[in-house]
Amino acid sequence: MHTIFIAGHARLPSGMAAQNMFETLTITAEIDQKYGVIVAASCTLATSHGRDFVQQLLRGYSLRDGIEEPVEAVKRHYLGKAGNAIASALKDLHKQYGVYLEKRD
Repeated sequence: MHTIFIAGHARLPSGMAAQNMFETLTITAEIDQKYGVIVAASCTLATSHGRDFVQQLLRGYSLRDGIEEPVEAVKRHYLGKAGNAIASALKDLHKQYGVYLEKRD
């Protein structure tokens, strides 16, 4: 297998549909080990449309290039209440990727 699976977490704002099911938002990503590229991503938003949108937004970014570009893409294109939680979960996911790189080397 040439990919790894990493999760990032963030607290959801109150009053959201997903917040009734989960206390936190989780973004999971399947990442190419060699290049750090997000091959597939998922999140715990309440609607499948929202989950699909986040997947499309994140696919193709390399975590080796940092997390600023995907965070900015979320801020520009995702205008729902969970936008800040998605950005925070991405930052946590990137942090977990850094931990993985440290252990691997």
